[in-house]
Amino acid sequence: MIVKGNLVDCTEKGTIRIRKKNCIVIKEGIISKIYSENELPDSLKNEEIEDYGDSLIIPGLIDMHLHAPQFAFRGLGMDMELLDWLNTYTFPEEAKYKDIEYAKKAYKKFVDALTKSYSTRAIVFATLHTQATILLMDMLEESGLKCFVGKVNMDRNSTDELIETTESSIDSTNKWLEICESRYQNTKPVITPRFIPSCSDKLMKELGKIRGENYGLQSHLSENPKEIEWVKELCPDATGYLDAYDKRGSLNKSKVPTVMAHCVYSDEKEMELLKERDVYVAHCPQSNICLSSGIAPIRKFLNSGIKVGLGSDIAAGYSLNILNQVVEAIGLSKLYWRYIDKNSKPLELAEAFSMATRIPGSYFGKVGAFEEGFEADMLIIDDGVLNKDIDDLRKRFERFLYLSDECSMKAKYVSGKKIL
Repeated sequence: MIVKGNLVDCTEKGTIRIRKKNCIVIKEGIISKIYSENELPDSLKNEEIEDYGDSLIIPGLIDMHLHAPQFAFRGLGMDMELLDWLNTYTFPEEAKYKDIEYAKKAYKKFVDALTKSYSTRAIVFATLHTQATILLMDMLEESGLKCFVGKVNMDRNSTDELIETTESSIDSTNKWLEICESRYQNTKPVITPRFIPSCSDKLMKELGKIRGENYGLQSHLSENPKEIEWVKELCPDATGYLDAYDKRGSLNKSKVPTVMAHCVYSDEKEMELLKERDVYVAHCPQSNICLSSGIAPIRKFLNSGIKVGLGSDIAAGYSLNILNQVVEAIGLSKLYWRYIDKNSKPLELAEAFSMATRIPGSYFGKVGAFEEGFEADMLIIDDGVLNKDIDDLRKRFERFLYLSDECSMKAKYVSGKKIL
C-alpha cells in the first residue's frame, strides 16, 4: 500500500523532520521506501494510493504508563497525594474487577477510548485478577492496538479485597503467562509488581526469576516523598529505591527492558543505575501535577542517555491524549529550570515529541518514525479548521501539538493496518 501526505516525525538526533507531499510505501506492515510525489517510480504509479491531501501524517503516539482499571474514575481525587489517593480511590475501584461482568463493562469503555485516542501502542497495568486481565488483553488484541499488559502483583499493604498471598500471586502469574502463550499477536504480557510497598521481598525475587530473559517488567519508582521514605523503612538493605528493586532481582538482563514510571526524585546515583540497567523512564507530567508529586529531572535523564517516554498514568493523569503530556512535559521542564536548577535547559518541542514517538518506540522495536524498516504506525491529522490560513508546515505542526483537540483524526494505522 502507499500512503501520501505531509510527513512529520523526529530524526534519530531528535530534530523535527518535515516532508511535504511524500509517499510512504508499505509492505507487510513495514515501511519499505519513502518518495516525494515527483520521485515515485513509474512501476508504483499504477498502485492504489491513499492520498490524504494536505493532512499532517505523524507517527502513532505511545503511552508508556497507564492503569486500565482506573479509567472509570479519572478526574477524581486530584486534591490528594499518592498514598491517600490510592487508598481512597484506586484500591476500592480495582477490587471491583474480581467481578468479571463489571470488568467487561469497564474495560470496554477503556479500550474504546484508547482505540479512538492518538495512541497506537501502550504499556498497561491491569489488576491482580487473572480472568479480568485476560479479558482486557483479549479486547486490546481485537482493537488492533499493540500493547504490553501486566497482571498486577500485590501481597502486602493493601485492603483485604485487593491482596494475594505470596504463593497465590506467584502461582497465578505463572498460570497467566501460560494462558498468554501463543494466544496473541499484538498483545504481550509484562511482569508487573505494583511497587515495592505492595510486594514482599520473597514475591519480588520470585517475579524476577519468572521474568527471566523473556519478559519485560514495569513498576513505579521515586514518585512521592512519603512513598520513598516508606521504601527506606521496608528495604534497609538498599541504598535507594531503584537499588531495592535491583537487590530483589527486578532489573536482571532481559530481551525486553524494564519500565519505571515517574522517577521524580531520582538522584545522580539512581540515574547511574537507570542507565546501567537500560531502564526506560515513563515520564507522567500531568499525573505528577495532579497528585502534587513534583517535577522530574528530565533534562538530566536525557543528558545521561536514559531513554524517556511519556505516560498518561490514567487515572492520576486524567487525559489519554499523549499530546497533552508533551505540552505538560515542556511546561514542567521550564519550571524545573526556573525554580530548581538554572543549569537545566527546558525541553524543546522536538525533544518532547520524540518522547512521545521515537524514543518509546524503541521499546517495541523499530517504531515511532518514518524510515525504511520501521513499522508503519501513522496518524492522519486534519488540521484544516485550526490552520486554514497557515501555509508553513512547521507552524501548523506546532499549533497542532498544543491545540490537538481542535483538530480531527481522519485515520489511524498500526503496522500498516488501518484500525480507524
